[in-house]
Amino acid sequence: METVLENALPVGKPKWLRVKLPIGQKYTELRGLVDKYNLNTICTSGSCPNMGECWGEGTATFMILGNICTRSCSFCAVKTGKPTEYDIEEPGRVAEAVMLMQVKHAVITSVNRDELADRGAEVWYQTIHQIKLLSPNTTIESLIPDVKGNWEALERMITSGQEIVSHNMETVQRLYRLVRPQAKYDRSLEQIKRTKAFGKRTKSGIMVGLSETKE
Repeated sequence: METVLENALPVGKPKWLRVKLPIGQKYTELRGLVDKYNLNTICTSGSCPNMGECWGEGTATFMILGNICTRSCSFCAVKTGKPTEYDIEEPGRVAEAVMLMQVKHAVITSVNRDELADRGAEVWYQTIHQIKLLSPNTTIESLIPDVKGNWEALERMITSGQEIVSHNMETVQRLYRLVRPQAKYDRSLEQIKRTKAFGKRTKSGIMVGLSETKE
């Protein structure tokens, strides 16, 4: 004999987990700029579920140096492979988009370009420099990748005028081989330490819930 439970849980995702479709004038304007200037954003390349909300407020994180990464971090949706793009005109297009959007605080990130001798540092430098030329009152946060111990590239990357330099640790040391297999915990700490030594305001991010312990 079957019994129907009056308060049985519904099948499927809870209502609060659903994401609204991106709509609105701000979203449309930003979508148009991204397409017009052939720009990449971590929002689209990383399949971010919050893109509609952020773009609806006129906020986006531009991703430079292409949309194919040389790393294969397990948490990231950006494509992994051998990059073919190295666009020296990209910095100018990003700067113009930031100016047209009248962005007060710009966030720039990039894929890893381990195959490049300078890890993409020159494009990084020119992007920040040209944003400052066109929008001198815009503050800039650069979320930079692991430079794989190339400290000369790091110096070039972070000394172009940005106010904040961020490098995400992502997780605890024990989980690095699973979460960031091509990265090294101590090397990322050293990168942040050296960035601080250059006089930059540093920032980092970490994900929780990946089976790290309280300690």
